[in-house]
Amino acid sequence: MGAKMDKDSLTLSVIIPCYNEKNTIERIITEVKNSGIKNLEIIIVDDYSTDGTREMLQTEIGKKVDKVLYHKKNMGKGAALRHGFQAATGDLVVVQDADSEYDPKDYNVLIEPFVSGRGDADVVYGSRYARSEKYMIKRFYHSAGNKFLTFMSNLFSDLALTDMETCYKMFRREVIQSIPIVENRFGFEPEITAKIAKKRCKVYEVPISYYPRSYDEGKKIGVRDGFRAIYCILKYNLFDPGYKG
Repeated sequence: MGAKMDKDSLTLSVIIPCYNEKNTIERIITEVKNSGIKNLEIIIVDDYSTDGTREMLQTEIGKKVDKVLYHKKNMGKGAALRHGFQAATGDLVVVQDADSEYDPKDYNVLIEPFVSGRGDADVVYGSRYARSEKYMIKRFYHSAGNKFLTFMSNLFSDLALTDMETCYKMFRREVIQSIPIVENRFGFEPEITAKIAKKRCKVYEVPISYYPRSYDEGKKIGVRDGFRAIYCILKYNLFDPGYKG
């Protein structure tokens, strides 16, 4: 859909949804700024944090980014991303979780399909299962669940991804802003995957680093979200006549 981009002149909008991340939010801002990308637009969406994150963002920490958007109630990751995508002005847009499981230096890898070779990518997924140099072993059941959901998503979307549930999804801005996002929580992942498939986007996948944290350390996705993901895979691939791509 789009033409090859120039890496030095493009602007990358980084959307950081956060909820109760007071222990990591300042660190992730620093890591994003040190990612090696020349032109950045950093947008944080605070999803009504109650642990002090919101108050931290109202200090000098919040002035280190371009925009901080505040929700008046907790709405979920999908809602925070929807809000952030609408506010983005960069050439490319990437999702960045606030919990330091993902390494912003991988933006350089994610950008490559937009700027090298054909440079015809519309969307790039960063896969935790296409092994990179830095790879921390994940919990078996969490990994098995992710792979099952990816298989289900591929079955109905006709994509051949290895990691549908990855946080690292990078889009041409005009692509992501043209897609209506309905899901408010973690159903965003299968929803957006189904919709970019229907839109016939050119999708690439690259290996990324991953440093998983445990539920004791604050991981929020659970079994209920897994069942919701299965529902969303079926809904947005098979029973969503209102969206044609």
